[in-house]
Amino acid sequence: MILIHTGHPRVEDQTDSTQAHSPDNGRRKMNDSLAIQTIDAGRIYKLRGSKHKDEPKEIVALEDVNLGIGQGELFGLLGPNGAGKTTLIKILATLLLPTSGTALVNGLDVVRDMKEIRRHISMVSGGETSGYGLLTVEENLWMFARFYGLDDRTAKQRIGAMMEIVGLSDRKRAKISDLSTGLRQKMNFIRGFIPDPTIVFLDEPTLGLDATAAREVRQFIKQWMHDHPDRTILLTTHYMAEADELCDRLAIIDRGKLLAVDTPEALKHRLQREAIFHLKVQPLGPRPSKDQMLEAVAGVRQVSLTEHNDYSSLTLILEAEDVLADVLAHLTGRGSSLISLEKREPTLEDVFIDLVGRGLDVDTSHRAGEEDG
Repeated sequence: MILIHTGHPRVEDQTDSTQAHSPDNGRRKMNDSLAIQTIDAGRIYKLRGSKHKDEPKEIVALEDVNLGIGQGELFGLLGPNGAGKTTLIKILATLLLPTSGTALVNGLDVVRDMKEIRRHISMVSGGETSGYGLLTVEENLWMFARFYGLDDRTAKQRIGAMMEIVGLSDRKRAKISDLSTGLRQKMNFIRGFIPDPTIVFLDEPTLGLDATAAREVRQFIKQWMHDHPDRTILLTTHYMAEADELCDRLAIIDRGKLLAVDTPEALKHRLQREAIFHLKVQPLGPRPSKDQMLEAVAGVRQVSLTEHNDYSSLTLILEAEDVLADVLAHLTGRGSSLISLEKREPTLEDVFIDLVGRGLDVDTSHRAGEEDG
C-alpha cells in the first residue's frame, strides 16, 4: 500500500466536542494528545445485485469502534480473517471513509484533514508487491523517497542506512523481480519507513513469510520503536505469538466489533482462575445433538475442536479442574478415548476462544462485500 502526498493543504481547527464510549474509560471527549482515536467508528458495505428479498442488502464491517492509542505505543489488532482489521486500518490511513462515527490521527480528522494526515503516516501491507520489477532495489527506494518529497541527499542517506539495518545492502543493485518474498518484504519495510513517519500502519506484516524472514521483520519493528520512542505503530495480525511478542497493548476484534482492549499479560490474567486443557482424543465422529455436545457438560466454559485425519484436538476452558473427570466420561460415552492430555497456562488464543467461542483460525471473510481481513 503506497501513500504519496503532494501539495500543502491548510490544517482545519479541531474544536468538535463530540463525546462517545471508549474501551477504557467510558464516555469522553476527543483527545488531541492521542496518536489515534476512534469514536463510534463504523463502516457498512452496500451489496449490489441481490436477487432475493431475504438476501442482506448491506454488510457491517465495523460497528461502533471506540479506541484510543497513545503516542509511543506499539498497538495490535488481533483477529481472524474477515474480522475488520484491514477496514479499520484503511480508515485510519485515509484510504477508506467511515460511514459513521469519527476517526482521528494525530488529532486530525480522517475525512476533513486527509492530506495533512498523509504527511505524517506510512503504511506497509504484508504480501504487497509495490515497485517496478525492472528497477533495482536502490532505484525503487530512491523513486519512492522522491515521491515522499525527500531531497536527493537525504533520500540516499536514509536508504543506505536502512538497507544496512535490515541486511539488504548486498542486494541493492538486484532487480526486485529477482528477489525472494522475504527480501521484497524487507524492501517494502524500508520504503514505508523512509519518510520518517510519526505513525506507521503495519497490516499483516509477516503474512506469507518464512520463519526466518518473519523473525527479522519482528526484530526490525522492535528496534525501530526502541530507537523512536515518540512514534506509534498500529499492527494488525492473526498470529497470536506475534501479537504477544510485539504489542504493548492490543485489541481483540471479531465481526467488526472490539471485544477487549488491554496488555497481553492482563488479557491472559483474566483466565488464570480457569482450568485450561489441551486434549487429543480418538475421532469424535458425527456432530451430536445440542444436549449431547461437550458444551452441555456442567462446568465447561468453552470448547475449541479441530478434526484431523486420525484424531480430534480439543482445547477446553473449564470452571475448575475437577470438571475434567466429567469431560472424560462424556468422551468415553461417545465412543472416543484419550490419546494425550496437557494442562497449560492461558494464552492469547485461549482469551480469544473465551471471548468468541471459537479459534482464531476460523475465517470469517466469507461475508460478501467485505474486502479485508
